Amino acid sequence: MEQILVYADSLSWGIIPQSRQRQPFDRRWPGVMESELLSQGLKVRVIENCLNGRRSAWSDPFKAGRDGSEGLAQVIEMHSPLKLVIIMLGHNDFQNTHDNDVWLSAQGIAKLIGIIRQAPIEPGMPVPEILVIAPPQIMQPKGAIAPKFSGAAARMQGYAEALAAMTADQGVDFFDSNSLLGPSQVDGIHLDEAQHPLLGRAVAARLRERFF
Repeated sequence: MEQILVYADSLSWGIIPQSRQRQPFDRRWPGVMESELLSQGLKVRVIENCLNGRRSAWSDPFKAGRDGSEGLAQVIEMHSPLKLVIIMLGHNDFQNTHDNDVWLSAQGIAKLIGIIRQAPIEPGMPVPEILVIAPPQIMQPKGAIAPKFSGAAARMQGYAEALAAMTADQGVDFFDSNSLLGPSQVDGIHLDEAQHPLLGRAVAARLRERFF
């Protein structure tokens, strides 16, 4: 059985926009992806490590543990052997507690790639392959989360292109979710329920094409 780790934030955790509730596993995109791959006869297990508010390589001044680079090596170690690590992060790098541009956030993802490749896995275990997914472009944030994402839509412009360039330099696979979906119509940031299966099926197809 091949193991796939999804390392991500609230979009992949499955938060229901304008709530603190969560979509069930079979309806959030990592679960849809697993179901698709299993239905095609692949023996896979999807492991979710998705934390609300996670940044790529920055701390949240209000909540502990949101720097995605901290502890990542141990996450890889504890779940090895891994076939693949999927990274879908970025939105929280553009919260108004940070003055990041798209190049800086892409470099944060590059740092995660380096950590994955150098993680202290057991001898003989494979270094996992990596897929970076660009999350959908933030639109006009709405509701209770709007203040902390003020200005994020402008700061995030061109993020997918910055990730594409970085992943080409790093030699890892890249998928732009903007090719099939946008952000939630409810809050302008997360994924609505109908968007999860779109992403899950598309990523499953990419995995079949590139990794299996």
